[in-house]
Amino acid sequence: MINFDNSATSFPKPPGVAKAVSAAVTRFGGNPGRSGHRLSREAAAKVFDVRQLAADFFHAQVENVAFTPNCTYALNMAIKGVAQFGGHVIISDYEHNAAARPVYALWKMRGVDFSVAKSGNDPEATVAGFESLIRKDTRAVVCTAASNVTGRIMPYRELAQMCKKHGICFIVDAAQAAGLVDITLDDGMDFICAAGHKSLYGPTGTGLLVSSGRYALSTIIEGGTGATSNELEQTGFLPERLESGTLNTVGIIGLGEGLRFVKKTSPERILRHEKRLCAQFEQALSQMKNVVIYEQGVQRVPLTAFNVGELHSEEAAQRLSQMGFALRGGLQCAALAHRTLGTTDRGVVRFSPSAFNTPQQVQALTNAIREL
Repeated sequence: MINFDNSATSFPKPPGVAKAVSAAVTRFGGNPGRSGHRLSREAAAKVFDVRQLAADFFHAQVENVAFTPNCTYALNMAIKGVAQFGGHVIISDYEHNAAARPVYALWKMRGVDFSVAKSGNDPEATVAGFESLIRKDTRAVVCTAASNVTGRIMPYRELAQMCKKHGICFIVDAAQAAGLVDITLDDGMDFICAAGHKSLYGPTGTGLLVSSGRYALSTIIEGGTGATSNELEQTGFLPERLESGTLNTVGIIGLGEGLRFVKKTSPERILRHEKRLCAQFEQALSQMKNVVIYEQGVQRVPLTAFNVGELHSEEAAQRLSQMGFALRGGLQCAALAHRTLGTTDRGVVRFSPSAFNTPQQVQALTNAIREL
């Protein structure tokens, strides 16, 4: 099976990730931060090493890097931590449900109002669309850095400057961008929410909530942290305040090797490789009269959304699966993006390569689509 569904989770992983996971299971079995014995201290040291790697990667202070089970948890923690007590939130019309649903839940259960900004044909128009929706009670702007449906790159740097000008918290969903495009706290965002298991090449069950430190979050999860255990009040120390319960030590240690792989290979080199594969793929599709490619004219991360003839996207993806290729059909958990594209009735088939895919694999896939 050839995997072209790396936007869901990258596979295969770098060999170093598998070795690190094995070492975590066989050597670093203590619970980090919960005891003073050697097993706990060794596990805590490994976790800190990865935290430092992530801090360097996103240009953050090490205490402002919190580990989460995935990007969805990070987004929930940031969004609800900023706005759970009221106000107004602005999201884009390309948001994944990981951002849209927490905002909707706040509206339904907490009375938080929200607006959906329409994306323009250029960055200036998109920023203007967001800015026109700002109110006196606007608490946060939430925007994906890159759409998980089409790969469209949003003007996150310009939006960060807009938020800074108005004194509004800016939360970025970097699930599809981290590891491919240059996105750090230097760009001006307040929270970067990232998936550890996609273009950072870590195991599933890993995510990151990276903070600038400008905004303190109200907690949505409380519990054991190993710090201030004698108090019922959740500890105020970061990152422990945001990391209740036992950490996924195995996944975090594996994520460390994923970060090392991306840094050593370089995001720029990975991006160029994946862009070449997408260009090869789209060139072949453009010669098939019954294939539609979406958003070819916008800046995108290496990801192609398409449909084949009159087939529903899920049926097309299923047939391709039977031919030995993993692609994702349907709505990709992003209802707003499909409403924007006008594809809610059939969805799209998503092609998303990784650093490990080859031109020969892309050629085999295009042959299968031609046959389909």
